[in-house]
Amino acid sequence: MEFLYEYGLFLAKAVTLVAAILAVVLVILGTAVRQKSEKGELVITNLTEELKDLTHYLKHELLNKKEFKAYEKALKAQEKAEEKAAEKGEQEEKARVFVIDFKGSIDAAEVASLREEINAVLTIADKSRDQVLVNVESGGGMVHGYGLAASQLDRLRQSEIPLTVCVDKVAASGGYMMACVANKIVAAPFAIVGSIGVIAQLPNFHKLLKKHDIDYEQHTAGDFKRTLTVFGENTDAGREKFREELEETHTLFKSFVGKYRPELDLTKVATGEHWYGQQAVEFGLVDEIATSDDIILKHCQGAEVIKISYRQKKKLSDKLAHGTSAMVGSLMNKVAEKNQNLG
Repeated sequence: MEFLYEYGLFLAKAVTLVAAILAVVLVILGTAVRQKSEKGELVITNLTEELKDLTHYLKHELLNKKEFKAYEKALKAQEKAEEKAAEKGEQEEKARVFVIDFKGSIDAAEVASLREEINAVLTIADKSRDQVLVNVESGGGMVHGYGLAASQLDRLRQSEIPLTVCVDKVAASGGYMMACVANKIVAAPFAIVGSIGVIAQLPNFHKLLKKHDIDYEQHTAGDFKRTLTVFGENTDAGREKFREELEETHTLFKSFVGKYRPELDLTKVATGEHWYGQQAVEFGLVDEIATSDDIILKHCQGAEVIKISYRQKKKLSDKLAHGTSAMVGSLMNKVAEKNQNLG
């Protein structure tokens, strides 16, 4: 048992040493090889075809031979009829529904991918028959980041392409700023929406610095170039100006929401509170209770549902770092498991 314990410790030290060496190598590679950032790529997925494949598989597994044979016969007859109609030019082109996912972080960095996805849709979409469905999941974040994200969705509105936003989990604050741009908002029963408000907070270490006789200097040109600081002594005038700026941002937020959803009573919903989907319908914050899956399945019955996602290609150094991290983590977990079993 003692031998196994010592072996485990030796293995842990060896893994740590290897990880340290690999980390140094990665740093050297990153410094020596100035790799240009590779452009991302669009990934197109036909959700309608995926549903057809799933249906065919389930029919094959669940129906008896006679029933499945009849199903396939009817399916082939339908496909043949559609081909003939297409050859004669009698078949109308199917409407298309473009699906985009947006899962936002605090700084809304995902807006870079959203921009590429919107560009792709605008390049090919026909406003007379196509529409867009965006799944938004975000609790909000930086005003300028989510302002830009909302503006990207507004490009679809300006192009008169019908836009639906689905909220399965949360679209609050900046997330709701995005959602309200849509022609229609659909939310799951317990999805969180609303939070039309503004918040800002920061710590202040001035008393701590003063206690230890540490001076902090900050020089500005302009009375309100800086209102509140982390290390300096904040003034009542600075606090008042800071609150004034928050109120101005809140006013702009309310105006933005009111522009797209004029039927809302902003005195009731723009208090910073949030609501669940089934409550939000009553206030007019959302239009319908359903999940994104419900909406997509419904569209698949008569339209081509196409998911568009833009993915950034990872640099070589990022891939190596991720692989090394995964390998080290796996080895450490195995060592931990062996040591736990020694007793």
